[in-house]
Amino acid sequence: MNWLFTHTKGDRVIWIVVILLSIFSILAVYSSTGTLAYKYAEGNTERYLLKHLFTFLLSFGLMYGAHRIRYTYYSRLSQIALVIAIPMLLITLVIGTNLNEASRWLTVPGTTITFQTSDFAKLALIMYVARILSKKQDNIKDFRTAFLPVMIPVLAVCMLILPANFSTAAVLFTTCLFLMFIGRVNMKYIFIMLGTGLLLLSIFVSIALLSKNPGRVGTWKNRVENFMKEDGDGNYQSQQAKIAIATGGLKGKGPGHSTQRNFLPHPYSDFIYAIIVEEYGLAGGVLVVTLYIILFYRCVRIAYKSPRAFATLLSVGCGFSLIFQAMINMAVAVNLFPVTGQPLPLVSMGGTSILFTGIAVGIILSISRESETEDTHAAAE
Repeated sequence: MNWLFTHTKGDRVIWIVVILLSIFSILAVYSSTGTLAYKYAEGNTERYLLKHLFTFLLSFGLMYGAHRIRYTYYSRLSQIALVIAIPMLLITLVIGTNLNEASRWLTVPGTTITFQTSDFAKLALIMYVARILSKKQDNIKDFRTAFLPVMIPVLAVCMLILPANFSTAAVLFTTCLFLMFIGRVNMKYIFIMLGTGLLLLSIFVSIALLSKNPGRVGTWKNRVENFMKEDGDGNYQSQQAKIAIATGGLKGKGPGHSTQRNFLPHPYSDFIYAIIVEEYGLAGGVLVVTLYIILFYRCVRIAYKSPRAFATLLSVGCGFSLIFQAMINMAVAVNLFPVTGQPLPLVSMGGTSILFTGIAVGIILSISRESETEDTHAAAE
């Protein structure tokens, strides 16, 4: 730990939380990829562990690099990032790699490497909204000069993400509404934004259901219907997750002793929280929830101490997005919410999701680093 704090800056509690969640991730992913390994890697579970470790190390590298950059640079980068993100989302919809009736990935030409463009777009939009809101604080109540410059890009990005990934679009849209509330936007305009978003969603869903091939909308409909049913084959995922949680008890079965990993779909990503509770018990499940609450508390504390509006909004935006996504993932695992496919940030196995989560945490640490520097200078004066 001393080495970590010697070579890194920013909020120490966040660094500790990230490390603890990473430890949970490595143990849970290694335990839950057994079935995957037997299907696709001749039983070589170390293959997926090493891949996950490599992705995590790359994520930590990006986190470290992001936290060394002064947070004010992200205001300028957000403009470039958003200009890149929108065409990428369009390209993904048209020629993206299709999996389960969803075009979410772009494949790097000449390789098998895939890139989920919505992860990049999500971070780009949060930075951009924080920038616009901070710059419009003097006339934040004005509809034309302050609200429209935020409303248009938010609706554009969310609608481009929506056809392939409803849950990500919903999380991002909610995060932007929350940022607008924190940024003192007129509540009347926020309700206009919410109403417009719901109207566009209704139109999209209606058109899809009336067509011969509803695509992902059909999947969303089935998930909601299955969630409303108490029993039935359609609730297979939720049933297996509840079995995992129930058999875990207070103490859990112990690391690597999960049985539901052999029956639960995607135990290493969508339902990794159920595996954690099964192996580490209620204590492990509560600890994970507590770590996320601490992370959000530290983000709010950093935002409160930040003297500039952009730093406040950016810290809250990145923190709220991560914690909201985590709560949705855990709510799905305990059957409080329909299946969404949202990974558990900093824990689930993944690629671009882990990398951009690392960048988001690095941005938060960058803001806290600047706040610490300003406090030190103020104390010296």
